[in-house]
Amino acid sequence: MVRFLLSGDAPRSRILAVLLALVLVGLAFAPFIFPGVRALHTAATICIFILLVASYDLLLGYTGIVSFAHTMFFGLGAYGVALASVHMGRGWDALAVGTLAGALAATVLAWLIGLFSLRVRAIFFAMITLAVASAVAVLVSQLYQLTGGEDGLTYQIPRELTPAFRFGELFGVRLNGRLLNYYLVFFTCLALFLLLLRIVNSPFGRVLQAIRENDFRAEAIGYRVVVYRTAATCMSAAIAALAGSLYAIWLRYVGPDTTLSFEIMIDVLLMVVIGGMGTMYGAVIGATIFVLAQNYLQNLMGLAAEATAGLPLIPDLVDPNRWLMWLGVLFVLSVYFFPTGIVGRLRAGR
Repeated sequence: MVRFLLSGDAPRSRILAVLLALVLVGLAFAPFIFPGVRALHTAATICIFILLVASYDLLLGYTGIVSFAHTMFFGLGAYGVALASVHMGRGWDALAVGTLAGALAATVLAWLIGLFSLRVRAIFFAMITLAVASAVAVLVSQLYQLTGGEDGLTYQIPRELTPAFRFGELFGVRLNGRLLNYYLVFFTCLALFLLLLRIVNSPFGRVLQAIRENDFRAEAIGYRVVVYRTAATCMSAAIAALAGSLYAIWLRYVGPDTTLSFEIMIDVLLMVVIGGMGTMYGAVIGATIFVLAQNYLQNLMGLAAEATAGLPLIPDLVDPNRWLMWLGVLFVLSVYFFPTGIVGRLRAGR
């Protein structure tokens, strides 16, 4: 059964299997293992970014396409839910319409970009996607009456997904709508991640990998490279938009900085590289490590600074205000010691 769910793509490393199991159990029971609003938000963010990074790896790792427009698709999904909720009111129909509209808009835009751009060289395609993503971000900021501009949009979601909806207590944890919201995010991300696993391990996924290795050879043996690349771009965009919709449902707020920022694109690239390109499990490891570091590295450094207060130089090095520097150091070290990513290293050392 497990092999079927994983589409025959086993971890192929005991250490990797243990890490994946720990992440799965930790996320599945996060509300009960790690109580608190911040811990639950971190767990939900990890789920969403695992899906977002996995959808990007379908492009970068499996097809060999470098794109800087992935956060644009992520933002389209988020704004789809936000606009539908603002204009249709709080209701499940608004969430459904917004999610479908965001995914459809992302798919159509990805199809147009792929249709006109995937025939050029990789670097030119990357520059085109960067230009389009920047234009969309500026447009969203300028259309204040529709999108809220830089202030973004705040909206209401169904009461069943908010803390106001309470229905009991279990193991000392309050059972409310926030918990239901988290498990909506968790199970949807899990299902879509397994779908991506099935795609990359299907004959379609094998063709994508062949195109990545040598697109001229793939074209010579009869595969229409542009068609496959466009299809992969559309699939990746649709999944990214669904991740954006989940993020919008979880946050109940959408703004350019939370969904369309180029910083998010850089973070996604870092997560792919840390975890390992060309393997969906790399998205799980990379997103988990990166989001945890973003949320807790500063706190850990604060504790280290207090513990070494009597020592020379060390408290200044581990000052919490320098957490971004140490995050960069960790990234450099991970690339140096794991050039194929953590998953690639673990599988190679098997």
